[in-house]
Amino acid sequence: MKRAWTFSRIYIGSSIYVGLLCACADVRVPEYKHPEAAAKSTWSRPAGSTVSATEAISPQWWSQFGDPHLDSLVTQAIAGNVDLKILAARITVAKSQIAEVRAGALPTVDVGAGASLQKTTGQAFSKQFNAGTRVSWDIDIWGQVEKGVQGQKAEFHATEADWRAGYLQIVADVSTTYFQILQLDEQIGAQQRAVTKNEQILAIYENMRTNGLLADTEVLRQRAENNRLTKDLLELRRARDVTENALATLVGVPAGDLKVQPDRLQNRVQVPVVPAGLPADLMARRPDVVAAEFRVLEAHDVMGQARLAQLPTVSLTGQGGTASFGLTDLFKAFTFGLMPTINIPAFNPGIKAHAKTTEAQIKVAEEDYRKTVISAYEEVEDALVNLDAHQKQKEQLQQQVDQLQVVSVQTASQLEIGVVSQLDVFENERTLLAAQLALLASYQQVLSDTVTLYKALGGGWDRIEVANASR
Repeated sequence: MKRAWTFSRIYIGSSIYVGLLCACADVRVPEYKHPEAAAKSTWSRPAGSTVSATEAISPQWWSQFGDPHLDSLVTQAIAGNVDLKILAARITVAKSQIAEVRAGALPTVDVGAGASLQKTTGQAFSKQFNAGTRVSWDIDIWGQVEKGVQGQKAEFHATEADWRAGYLQIVADVSTTYFQILQLDEQIGAQQRAVTKNEQILAIYENMRTNGLLADTEVLRQRAENNRLTKDLLELRRARDVTENALATLVGVPAGDLKVQPDRLQNRVQVPVVPAGLPADLMARRPDVVAAEFRVLEAHDVMGQARLAQLPTVSLTGQGGTASFGLTDLFKAFTFGLMPTINIPAFNPGIKAHAKTTEAQIKVAEEDYRKTVISAYEEVEDALVNLDAHQKQKEQLQQQVDQLQVVSVQTASQLEIGVVSQLDVFENERTLLAAQLALLASYQQVLSDTVTLYKALGGGWDRIEVANASR
């Protein structure tokens, strides 16, 4: 009775202390609120009807380029990319840490046994045996441990969003790298044709010099041009091999083990049509934005846990055991005990200072979230502007190529009737080739801009409500 009365008195005293503490220190845990950030209602696109998020971006958006080989490369990269595997391993770690934090609210049991053997000169040999167990339980009265669990759940969901962001980055990198390889294939073919044409021009120049119709300087100038074209061809082949190595690393195989068959970019890959009137809520699908908000939520929970640490804690410790001088008598008598404890942090400046630190960390997380949102808007707007401008440039280049092709046909006809020389034909073909290469580069740029836009808008991931996801 006396022990129970003493414990009750301590409990009443702690209740009074809690009241005083609430008056002196802020131990309240406010409800989480979505952090404020800049918002947009429209995007810089030509006027058009607003489409739903599902219609705007398909989960397998890369398939809209119409290239089965690209689809297979993306599938291989998702399964084999090392960076994605690292991000997936971090998800496993974060999930395991939830159980680790939750274990703080569970009782702990320690079991031990021992023996003491002692011999002193002039005295008999002494021995003693003991066995016992100890149970300790820190009762989570105020929900401090649960707040830690919620914070770790937020971190777990943030690492999931990190994986999605990495997934998007890998798919985008695989796509643009693959486009570069096919573009280089076309450039190599065009450059080889240019080398062949200029070798023919050089042969004509040398024949004219032999007949005294051309100076040596013109022949030397043409030879220098051939040297330049051959050097550029070698550089294109080098760049193609290096880019293929980069693609191999992206899909998770050793460099040199992946081979992409040469092909023409403009024949193999089609430019998908991006819907007009993109909905502004697509920003809620961006994994990096989602991850940033989850870390705001995590900081909020850590702050709540730090504030609750200022309140008294209650612990129950039970122990039992036995001891004897003979091993056969060890379990004949047992001793049991129960010791409830209330720990009141009457003066611990470290706890209060930590609570202040966690409050400041919320501000950091919120500003990081706002920075991520602002950067995301910039990426989307830049992608839209670049895509629109490069599409218009491609249209102009296409018209230029079409017109130069007509000139090339007409010049070839004039050559047959002797109106122009073979050199005029070669010069027109050289001009046409330069325009075709510019069109090819523009085509590849439009494809890359489209990939960048899909990535900037968050791919095909579903919208996530952060406040509800980790509860």
